[in-house]
Amino acid sequence: MSATPNRLASEKSPYLLQHAHNPVGWYPWGEEALERARQLDRPIFLSVGYSTCHWCHVMERESFEDEATASILDLHYVPIKVDREERPDLDDTYMKATQLLTGRGGWPNSVWLTPDGRPWYAGTYFPPDDCGGRPGFGTVLLQLADAWRNRRPDVERQAQELAERTAEISSFDAPPGEISIALIRKAFVALESAFDATDGGFGGAPKFPPHGALALCFAELSVDTEDPRRAPDRDAVREMALTTLDAMAAGGVHDQIGGGFHRYSTDAKWLLPHFEKMLYDNAPLATAYVDAWVLTGEERYRRVAHRTYEWVLREMRDEAGGFHSAIDADSEGEEGKFYVWTEAEVIEVLGEEDGRFFCDVSRFRPTGNFRDESTGASTGSNIPHLSSTLDRVATHAAGVDGESASPIDRDRFIERFDRCAERLREARESRVHPALDDKVLTAWNGQMIASLVRGGLALDEPRYLGAAEQAARFVLDHMVEEGRLLRSFRGGQAHVLAYLEDYACFTDALLALDQARPGSGWLGEAERWADVMVREFHDDERGGFTSTSLRHEALLVRAKDPFDSATPSGNGVAAAVLVELGRRTGNPRWRDLGRRTIRAFVGAMERHPRGTESLLLAAHRWLVGGAAEMSVDPVASSRSDIELPGVDLRGGAGAITATLACSRWSVRPGGRVEFRLRLDAADGWTIRRTAGAGPSVRGSTVASFSSDRTSVDAVREMHSIVVEIRDDVEQGATLIEVSIDVEPCGPDHCAPPSTIRIQVPLAIDPEAEEWSRFP
Repeated sequence: MSATPNRLASEKSPYLLQHAHNPVGWYPWGEEALERARQLDRPIFLSVGYSTCHWCHVMERESFEDEATASILDLHYVPIKVDREERPDLDDTYMKATQLLTGRGGWPNSVWLTPDGRPWYAGTYFPPDDCGGRPGFGTVLLQLADAWRNRRPDVERQAQELAERTAEISSFDAPPGEISIALIRKAFVALESAFDATDGGFGGAPKFPPHGALALCFAELSVDTEDPRRAPDRDAVREMALTTLDAMAAGGVHDQIGGGFHRYSTDAKWLLPHFEKMLYDNAPLATAYVDAWVLTGEERYRRVAHRTYEWVLREMRDEAGGFHSAIDADSEGEEGKFYVWTEAEVIEVLGEEDGRFFCDVSRFRPTGNFRDESTGASTGSNIPHLSSTLDRVATHAAGVDGESASPIDRDRFIERFDRCAERLREARESRVHPALDDKVLTAWNGQMIASLVRGGLALDEPRYLGAAEQAARFVLDHMVEEGRLLRSFRGGQAHVLAYLEDYACFTDALLALDQARPGSGWLGEAERWADVMVREFHDDERGGFTSTSLRHEALLVRAKDPFDSATPSGNGVAAAVLVELGRRTGNPRWRDLGRRTIRAFVGAMERHPRGTESLLLAAHRWLVGGAAEMSVDPVASSRSDIELPGVDLRGGAGAITATLACSRWSVRPGGRVEFRLRLDAADGWTIRRTAGAGPSVRGSTVASFSSDRTSVDAVREMHSIVVEIRDDVEQGATLIEVSIDVEPCGPDHCAPPSTIRIQVPLAIDPEAEEWSRFP
């Protein structure tokens, strides 16, 4: 370590500051470094990582703190360090280059660039010395420096080819496709084929939390339908989601003592994790456990969600209300040291009886169950994990003579385990803590805000809602400049222009807050930032959104990416947000932008369903509610611009509920659109109808309409209505009124006849399809 700091000492990123005392003459990414490379005609060595990355720490200790390696870097290169979490544009661009060259990726990402930023060689972690036929980092540096001096035409040719290929795969431009239920079916087929029915999750080791897959499963399970066109098997969907959540909750990837989840599991059984804890993992995982609790009512899911949120509020919350980014995997130079235990350490804290109890339940071994990832050698320490979910362990362990435990005995068992875990957590506080990356990122805070709202509402926890509101106000108060969002906040200052994912995730959070606090102004904030997002990032020509705006630095390409990574695709979140905004406000502009975004990436969803799950979620939302059911419920729809009838024939919720769905929210002049009207009678009521009576359609843009009663009985009616638009209308918004006369009858009387009227906003768009029907 150098006593004299390098140029990174004035940066705000915790990752860059970790390297501020390396003997390497690091530059942050910027014009100074790029100009230096041009002046000296030297290649750039680019190292991209993040502060909680274990192998980044390893490579720093082995190579970047080594004086001889530093001398090679400073003599032959312009060395640049980048925090991938602050600069996702640089990370994404150069990770794609690494994947093209090597077929894999990871961090640290090590990339050799020409002075104008074109990649020509890449890898990830390099060991310091030559070993087993593999060159060490110093050897690679010298060989590539020689290639730059003596084989420059070859280097330039490779740089140009790789830059072009990187640009090609970074911008998805394909003809728009149709949003159909077939997309969802295909996604579930892909999930079923990859599902590990024994250990949960999808595929083999390493196993990452399958955020998109879980969210898609619960979205499908929340739809109250037995339509055979939907998921291939709803029982199978339920099994995939719950088996995965149970396995993760039991495994070492779940912090059994402090709550929250580690980054991923290096094995197939969720036992041995990489120990860093990321905000962006714990937000969707907490949501998934809340969804499971809502679906099943099983207490084990509520418990895991609650413990995860409590960990977030305890350890990840900035004093001003924002949420920090991550906690490191390493402490005292060892990965996982903070989290692992020997049996003796547990017994010292808990005493003999409770200590043995905890060790037995947590599957401790005298010789340890934690093995070093790189060598496979036993460390003598244990990762607490369970043989099954805690309630099942309790049911088995607390039983007598082979009988299952009573609910009281089971609850006492769980309470005892939780008391032991809390005492161990308190004792763990005296250990040297892993480093906290305390920067606040807009996108990740958006994810946690939305999750806390979901948890606060479902678990009836006002504290979670309060924390969500405070975090949103933190972003609005501290991370806005000249009407635009900034991405990162640390040390009292925000910087870096926000990216698409920041706008999309934060707007999604605002919509969640609007659901929890209707009428509090959050919907207006959501529209405000959605409008900026569309203005700055939308591809008006082809649909979809670019990851960066024209205000960002120009790199090899302005990427338009449909694919999820560790976090959801900005396009996927943006599309879902726009569809939901359209539903909440009744504004067809939002709905049509959402639909157009989804259509722009249908080709990617068809070919790569496992890589586009956030877009598939948006498509699912469109198919379920974006083609958009509007229920006649003045309370639920009080914020909508749609005029609703407010029918109240019983003095309560209404004896008849009308629901109208529209096949699309934009139609061309002379085009046709289909509505479906459903009438449902409340319990104890029936629908009385005059023979031949049906719905009526009015509007200044309506040329004609026809209707067909598709099903009818005493308590439900379904009508299909096809509306033809005049061919001489101008582009813009229009209102179409659908009405129907109803006469509800109770057991001993019929209410007076009344008319239900629903006014529907449509967009007249010359580019819309001529004729749109339901699937």
